[in-house]
Amino acid sequence: MALKVKAAADAATKFVANAQNAAPAYAKGVANAGGAWAANTAAASDTWQQGVTQAAANGRFAAGVNQTSQNKYQTRASGVGAQRYPTGVASAGPAYQNAVAPYLTTIANLTLPPRQPKGSPANYQRVQAVGQALRAQKLGQNS
Repeated sequence: MALKVKAAADAATKFVANAQNAAPAYAKGVANAGGAWAANTAAASDTWQQGVTQAAANGRFAAGVNQTSQNKYQTRASGVGAQRYPTGVASAGPAYQNAVAPYLTTIANLTLPPRQPKGSPANYQRVQAVGQALRAQKLGQNS
């Protein structure tokens, strides 16, 4: 005997309606969950590494990319993504400022070797100095 199931369109409609109605419950649920999230996420580090290693060994990343159509990516990115991008960036402004400040300070505190004539290999020392300083900042090796 065949099982009776909802039509996919009906299931999708219910999914969207329930998710939209659940926004207050979602907000309440995540309001004070940061500590538990951090502890549980840190505790799962080994499991994450094992999962990623196994997925890489099995070629699941490429399989996942190949499973999703290029058209779906383009449609969703240009539709939903384009609508959400400005709001997301605006809300991330303070976090961006806090994250970029140490790197800008690192660059501002550099004393670079003098600029040489255009095309001089010595100019790469300037680039190298910036790169090394930024890498040290990222790794927490700046004093």
